[in-house]
Amino acid sequence: MATPNYAYEKRQRELAKKKKQEEKDARKREARAAAGEPQADPVVAATAEPAVPAAPAARVHRRPRPG
Repeated sequence: MATPNYAYEKRQRELAKKKKQEEKDARKREARAAAGEPQADPVVAATAEPAVPAAPAARVHRRPRPG
């Protein structure tokens, strides 16, 4: 008897979950478009570079607690 391939089964579950989420997102985009709301493509928004580069965050140095 063959042993179950758990990695394959897990990957199939992940793909099914991802497909279901993409279908849900597509339905939401269609609903927003029908309502007339402006939509932003999340893929384009995530890959777009900011016009002005952000300044590096200031480092915060804390004093050690006495004790």
